[in-house]
Amino acid sequence: MGYIHKIEVDVLGTIVHFEPDEERNYRAVLVNPHEETAKELKPGLLEAIATYLEEQVKSK
Repeated sequence: MGYIHKIEVDVLGTIVHFEPDEERNYRAVLVNPHEETAKELKPGLLEAIATYLEEQVKSK
């Protein structure tokens, strides 16, 4: 194993963890996927957040 970091984001009332995968791209992991608000999340929104996070990490 190794060290991994997670970024916690509140997306429309649902807590989502973003963590890097093997290719250093961020993936979204729902903390509680059975919440009612989790069903309202659109994949495109999560992809946009992941892309933003990747850009921020690469710019540093």
